[in-house]
Amino acid sequence: MTERPAAQLLPPNADGRRFSADRTVRLGDVDVSGELRLDAVARYLQDVASDDALDAGLSNAMGWVVRRTMIRVDRPCALNERVTLTTFCTGVGRSWAERRTTITGAGGVAVEAVSLWVQIDVESGRPARLGPAFFDLYGAAAGGRAVSSKLGLPGPSSGAERRRWRFRETDLDPFDHVNNAAQWAVPESLLDGRSRLGTTELEYLAPIGTGELDLLVEGDAAWLVGDGRTLSAVARTRSG
Repeated sequence: MTERPAAQLLPPNADGRRFSADRTVRLGDVDVSGELRLDAVARYLQDVASDDALDAGLSNAMGWVVRRTMIRVDRPCALNERVTLTTFCTGVGRSWAERRTTITGAGGVAVEAVSLWVQIDVESGRPARLGPAFFDLYGAAAGGRAVSSKLGLPGPSSGAERRRWRFRETDLDPFDHVNNAAQWAVPESLLDGRSRLGTTELEYLAPIGTGELDLLVEGDAAWLVGDGRTLSAVARTRSG
């Protein structure tokens, strides 16, 4: 059975590969209260995924793009806190893989995340099939679990509030698109001083540049729209 991607926070398989890295929460990662922002969490997830792929010796270690991420914050990280990120594979498809990451710390930090990553050919930008080397490294962790690449968040309704949004040139990555972590500024903007506790989902539907966009907001959901096309979707479920 093929399952919906990046929607479950599964534990690691006992025999599968796990990769861990430590880091300190720095000043540029936190808000005015000293709490780790969601866009910084997304950057941590991106960094530990790249570190894992490089450490594993994947020939296409940097040839991956994120299609969907779900982050659950049970207890947030704080400025100067030392945290450990542990990441592992929990499912695969033809050209994609699901990656789970946990963030823990001595202060009781508890952040969980899962993302759908698609492998691409860096020359053409097209999806590239996972090869034997990938399964040799991550097959045991995936445990035969198959995941779809199909995204599932609903589109905006006609009653959504319309705002203006623009990313910065510094948000672009080497693919000349807004980096996946930078897009977490959108759910950050929905908090309006409220707690980050709970679950946030973000789906990347199309590449985004630095032109002016429409941000449609309805409750705890939001969508970035450009040229009449929905480019990304956000949904939050609060627990605090």
